[in-house]
Amino acid sequence: MEALDLSRWQFAVTTVYHFLFVPLSVGLAYVMAFMQTLYVIKKDVKYKRLTKFWGKMFLLNFAVGVVTGIMQEFQFGMNWADYSRFVGAVFGGPLAVEALVSFFLESTFLGIWIFGWDRLPKKLHLLCIWLVAFAATLSALWILSANAFMQEPAGFELVNGRAEMSDFFALLGNPQLWVAFPHVIYGALATGAFFIAGISGYKLLHKQQVELFKTSFAIGIVIALISSILTATAGHTQSQHLMSSQPMKMAAAEALWESTGESAPWSVVAKIDTDNKENSFNLEIPHLLSVLSYNSLKGSVPGILELQEKYVAEYGEGNYIPPVKTTYWSFRIMVGAGMLMILLGLLGTWFMLKHKLEKVPLLLKCMIPAMFLPYIANSAGWIMTEVGRQPWIVFGLQKTEDGVSPLVSSGMVATSLIGFTVVYGILAVAFVYLVVHFTKKGVQEEDGHDSHNKPYEEADSIPAI
Repeated sequence: MEALDLSRWQFAVTTVYHFLFVPLSVGLAYVMAFMQTLYVIKKDVKYKRLTKFWGKMFLLNFAVGVVTGIMQEFQFGMNWADYSRFVGAVFGGPLAVEALVSFFLESTFLGIWIFGWDRLPKKLHLLCIWLVAFAATLSALWILSANAFMQEPAGFELVNGRAEMSDFFALLGNPQLWVAFPHVIYGALATGAFFIAGISGYKLLHKQQVELFKTSFAIGIVIALISSILTATAGHTQSQHLMSSQPMKMAAAEALWESTGESAPWSVVAKIDTDNKENSFNLEIPHLLSVLSYNSLKGSVPGILELQEKYVAEYGEGNYIPPVKTTYWSFRIMVGAGMLMILLGLLGTWFMLKHKLEKVPLLLKCMIPAMFLPYIANSAGWIMTEVGRQPWIVFGLQKTEDGVSPLVSSGMVATSLIGFTVVYGILAVAFVYLVVHFTKKGVQEEDGHDSHNKPYEEADSIPAI
């Protein structure tokens, strides 16, 4: 394989792996903050114990996420030097703000929160975890502003063959950013909520600390349902934006080779023939693509071949068709996982409200593997987003093949790819082992005895673990 292909694989592996931890950090932070808020308002120490339990999971996830994020950043200089030179004057601002403000803010208040139990006033300590969640959200905003520039360049001018920022507020006001940002944050909330619901379901299934994990499951499943619906809604808005910003990506996501008539059907499943640029089989739902694209039963959607001719006329000779099969199936995996999340959220909330969770062990069993649904949806969504943009690394400005480092050999990239994969594999094993360990250990008693039934003030005076 050439250095370009290996560099793309390396960035894909490290980015997908890193993004396994990012949404869980954001989602868990908000759910923990909500639990601690209930503790302060209701003066019920069970919420404190639950907050501390999920806090261990959060800290473990946060630590691995930081390590994998640092490794990912190195690739900009190692494998993508020409890309870094081209966009460095644009990306420098958002990435610096993310590192120097958002990440340091998050880390600082996380440290205060960890060591501040029973040392700070309750409300001030509660504010710390809310600031952690807020800073994590800001970090996502700045990173997504950089990614939005790659999808839909804004707020720049070309100077001596390089993109330079000309309008910071145009960069921050990029419409691509404001359709992607809610989708990512809602997805992060769903990731954290399903993680909590899944582990709580496991504890309930094994009848361990039932009352505590009933409360934990109730909070998790309600947030999972709400956030899953919001994620789907935000995704619908994002797909509509693609019709104007990247219609080729939308066409590839539907394996739509020819432009439709006045009404466009949505493809459920297709057998795609990329060599002949056609589908030998296609199961469709009439009008649905028009509804998804325009909120109307009528609306024409341009096809891949028409857009290819348009891009040749606009950008010059070349192949502007992305990998259709990958884009098509990753989109359907994302949608399918999202629909399952909504269904399980509805069922879990219904049986929880009816106080019948113990009578449906099958549902509790399903909630355990359901923890992975947000991960599948998140990863598939990002694969569709990035692969569907090809051959561009910065849409309309720089092709992916022009961004790779010119002096890096395939052997060098292969060595680092193998090294990263081995290290990440070790981290994955350690992470899963510790999650299982903390899960089996359960919510810990404070100071060696159970404070759950003690009055609020007495229980709250127990020293922190």
